[in-house]
Amino acid sequence: MRLLLLTLLCSLAHLSLAQFQFFEQMFNQGGQQQQRGHQQQQDQPQNVASDSEWYQRTYEGAHCTNYLCPGTLACVHFPHHCPCPFPAVEDKVELGEGSAICVSKGGWKEGEAMRKIELARKGVL
Repeated sequence: MRLLLLTLLCSLAHLSLAQFQFFEQMFNQGGQQQQRGHQQQQDQPQNVASDSEWYQRTYEGAHCTNYLCPGTLACVHFPHHCPCPFPAVEDKVELGEGSAICVSKGGWKEGEAMRKIELARKGVL
């Protein structure tokens, strides 16, 4: 009888241990998956900061003996020589008196943005 009781007790202990090992493995694998997911997130490129610190550091660190364009950080002789940041979709329009602006390309025709600016200058648009 004692032997039967001892065997039964050992079996219950073994079952309990097996159950805990099962849950431990299950939760450890979940933790490993979370770590892998976290690692994958770290491997992806990070968004730029929402403040202007990077831009200020880059601007202050840029060497230019003439005029440093604030929008593109290009070094040019005069402010109106600054290039547009996105020339594929912007036209540069010189307004006179050494000033220029970049405007979105308009319409389907070449020079459409310039034409509209000239019409606005004349008060027609």
